[in-house]
Amino acid sequence: MTERQTHMQRQPTMEWAGHYLSMMKQGGWEYVTRHTSKPAVGIVAITDRGRVVLVEQFRVPVGRRVVELPAGLAGDIPGAENESLLTAAKRELLEETGYSAQVWTELAAGYSSPGLTDESIVLFLAEGLERVGLGGGDSSESIEVHEVALESVLPWLAERGQDADLKLLAGLYAAQHHLRSSRQPE
Repeated sequence: MTERQTHMQRQPTMEWAGHYLSMMKQGGWEYVTRHTSKPAVGIVAITDRGRVVLVEQFRVPVGRRVVELPAGLAGDIPGAENESLLTAAKRELLEETGYSAQVWTELAAGYSSPGLTDESIVLFLAEGLERVGLGGGDSSESIEVHEVALESVLPWLAERGQDADLKLLAGLYAAQHHLRSSRQPE
């Protein structure tokens, strides 16, 4: 019997449940699951001047501030459990950065950390940005907004000695690939 068959034969059991997450066990594997059935959303927001809008906030699990793409959960607001992923992305971009966008493109979908959680994420590209609010997150967040030249993100992170969420790099790669291929003559 293969390892996959062994894990799949057993039904997962809940070991612990919190307000937002549950710890599950299936066979010898432990993982975390969110209490929402929708993926998370991440936004690669690029200004007309070619600057990517990033957020920085303290993350308790790693004990430090981390630079990330604007991101959040879809369907996590009471009464809006059925919101679309695009609606969630628009809401999160405005809430975290103060920007709205005219043009939205779905870039990629995948799992955020499949050895740890069943959470998936859909990455969007947001263009045609307009600053319409302050950003900074909701009352439970303290978000600092950065605008960095798209081609300079890696040197900027290295110069600051800054930790980054690696989904940021995946989003930048997908956005740059999309932008190159959409601007090539046919």
